[in-house]
Amino acid sequence: MHIQVSDVPIKVNAPGAVARQMTEFGDASAYNVIGAEHFKMDAGTDITPLLQGLENDLCQAPHWGYLIQGAVTVTYTNGQTEDVHSGDLFYWPPGHTVRVNQDAEFVLFSPQHEHTAVFDHINRKLNA
Repeated sequence: MHIQVSDVPIKVNAPGAVARQMTEFGDASAYNVIGAEHFKMDAGTDITPLLQGLENDLCQAPHWGYLIQGAVTVTYTNGQTEDVHSGDLFYWPPGHTVRVNQDAEFVLFSPQHEHTAVFDHINRKLNA
């Protein structure tokens, strides 16, 4: 699920301040502590090989985020793909991988325990 920030409904429109809110943008109730993460990834980066060995060979942590710049394609467990572009807010449910189409910079908010396990797995693959 993704949406351009300009399409997020305005909840407060006051002189000098605009607040937008997209309700029901994923459910974090099954998770505990959330981590904040910043990524910069070059065009052509595909994390799929680094996820091999995880459940379904995919990242099993959900993410809520904002793509500052670039473009990425997310592929889900069922094979569906979704293109996310600069200025999109997004939610990626568990069971996905990411390929970078244009140099990308983005921020994620993810369940800390679940995503740290994915980071640890990726680092083991990189160091093997």
